[in-house]
Amino acid sequence: MSEPKFVDDLKFTRNIGIMAHIDAGKTTTTERILFYTGKSHKMGEVHDGNTVMDWMVQEQERGITITSAATMCFWKNYRINLIDTPGHVDFTIEVERSLRVLDGAIAVFDGVNGVEPQSETVWRQADKHKVPRICFVNKMDRVGADFAMSVGTIASKLNANPIVIHVPIGNENNFTGVVDLIEMKALIWAKSQTGVDFEVVEIPDELKNIANSHHEKLIEKVSEFDDSLLEKYVDGKNITAAEIKAALRKGTLSLKATPVLCGSAFKNKCVQPLLDAVLDFLPSPLDVPDVVGFDPEREDKKITCKTDISEPVAALAFKIANDPFAGSLTYVRVYSGIINVGMQLLVSRESKKERIQRLVKMHASSREEIQALKAGDIGAVVGLKFTTTGDTLCETRRPVVLESISFPEPVISVAIEAKSQGDQDKMMQALDRLQKEDPSCHVKSDPETGQMLLSGMGELHLEILVDRMLREFKVQANVGKPMVSYRETITDTIKASGHFQREIAGKNHFAEVTIEISPLPRGAGIQFTNKTKNIQGLTDEFLRAVRDGVKDSSEVGALSGYPLIDVGVSLISASIKQDESSAIAFKIAAANTFREALKKAKSQLLEPMFKLEVITPEEFMGGVIGDLNARRGKVNHMTPRGVSQVIEAEVPLQTMFGYATDLRSLTQGRATFTMEFLEYSVVPPKIEQEILHNVGR
Repeated sequence: MSEPKFVDDLKFTRNIGIMAHIDAGKTTTTERILFYTGKSHKMGEVHDGNTVMDWMVQEQERGITITSAATMCFWKNYRINLIDTPGHVDFTIEVERSLRVLDGAIAVFDGVNGVEPQSETVWRQADKHKVPRICFVNKMDRVGADFAMSVGTIASKLNANPIVIHVPIGNENNFTGVVDLIEMKALIWAKSQTGVDFEVVEIPDELKNIANSHHEKLIEKVSEFDDSLLEKYVDGKNITAAEIKAALRKGTLSLKATPVLCGSAFKNKCVQPLLDAVLDFLPSPLDVPDVVGFDPEREDKKITCKTDISEPVAALAFKIANDPFAGSLTYVRVYSGIINVGMQLLVSRESKKERIQRLVKMHASSREEIQALKAGDIGAVVGLKFTTTGDTLCETRRPVVLESISFPEPVISVAIEAKSQGDQDKMMQALDRLQKEDPSCHVKSDPETGQMLLSGMGELHLEILVDRMLREFKVQANVGKPMVSYRETITDTIKASGHFQREIAGKNHFAEVTIEISPLPRGAGIQFTNKTKNIQGLTDEFLRAVRDGVKDSSEVGALSGYPLIDVGVSLISASIKQDESSAIAFKIAAANTFREALKKAKSQLLEPMFKLEVITPEEFMGGVIGDLNARRGKVNHMTPRGVSQVIEAEVPLQTMFGYATDLRSLTQGRATFTMEFLEYSVVPPKIEQEILHNVGR
């Protein structure tokens, strides 16, 4: 499809993502969008392994999305930059970094199950990044599909304000279309196999009362977002479809409302109205607030990067990928200015410069060469050397650091070693490349055993990483059993003082510090606070050195060497000698003092707890619950769903290895489950002793 001439007007651009729980139909919906917009000429199917967006071999084999894939298409003269994200909890980093750079999102829900565990996770991620959404209740053709129930779960479980703009016509196998509550017309997909053609007809008589009732509720809700519309509604005046759309758009952009549509992507029904809703209700780059960064030299100096091509360049690198033909691909969202081929840009975190040699627009795994990326665009740069995920690319005339991307900590590890000495160097190169691509994957050497540990977000995540090493990098490796990544924390508040004084390279280095460490609530991480007052000579450089020393020391706990979390560290006082005090001295003094304080504090071991949802036929409930109790699980809720029961529980990851096999044997293969990371929790004393004994402490 040719690009419209006026597409440079950002008003006609939409940067959106598709997010959902696993198997809700994201990729199928994306395939239909590409087909109806003319981007592809054949609809791929996930079960056939021939979708455009799931291009990795591992995705096609497993029928799931592993990596977010970007593409661009056109609908009614609007350009849509689209990212299809994974639904599996192990690949939540892909959703996180996509939502960080997108302006809007489509949340897809399974019409039978409504809001599912990973739906809640991606919704919270969208809330965090203040991304406006529209909802698409998919799979309305499935047995047990219930639109009203699904909308109810969006309100109750996500604490959202769903505003229904569709009513389904027919249900399950008889689902044929929807009533458009804004235009008050029926859209019927009865004859076309591909779904390209549909009829716009009058609302069937049997649905007129329901449609009128919903239309009245729709007007009542959207009038809250527009005072003039509220006046017309109170006065009983006629309200047009255009006025409803304008008010609903206002509510959606302010995150006060979420339009809800329904359909069946697999049966090719109602995808075109979804595309219309993207244009009508989701923001253009001009509708979202200008991004604010800070000066690399002074974090308190804010810099606003306006969505304007005449501004200096500010772009965020949100994903690194390895292309077997092009080499390293760095996906970027441009917030201001124009990136041209041949430009030299600054990586502000590293203070290093990168030459822009090639720019491409991505369509899943294929590339289209372009000469420029403008404010509001999403594209990729080929061959950058120093840029990593979360880095800012900017011009030297206006250095700026944009808010980076937060990455989840790995919760599970495996020992990995090359099968032969010849594979050792190749394995290290492969692991280094995988870490750059996927910041939720960590590689480190165990200081006691010398083993190489590969850490990730779950068993599937680790399985995919090892598989990629074999297929992409041709590395044969031996992989050990999965191990849980524990954490440590403290329960006491301890104060300690320490100093560093030594001659290095003919120069005296001196620093003296007093710090206090104290426990913090779960999820707080390591927090550093400067509580000194007016100490002459205590520069920002010295404070950064103290913070870095504390951070480095917090990587190794006192109990068994696991990283520390949820600890507050306060700098109480510091002594400085003119011409002798240095940043390196303060860093070493802080690190040593922190370790001394840690020895005196009472340490506790923490383990990753997961939220588990099991859907099982009722007759197997007793066995499933008994098994969870044996795994130290805590059952929180049991809810009937049709002929099945939904069990919600909290379980320690340590006891859940091999659960898929055990659950299958307990329920004759009829139960399903999903897990997602919840929090780190204190390990019971008896279990803690066993763990510490096993790690040789």
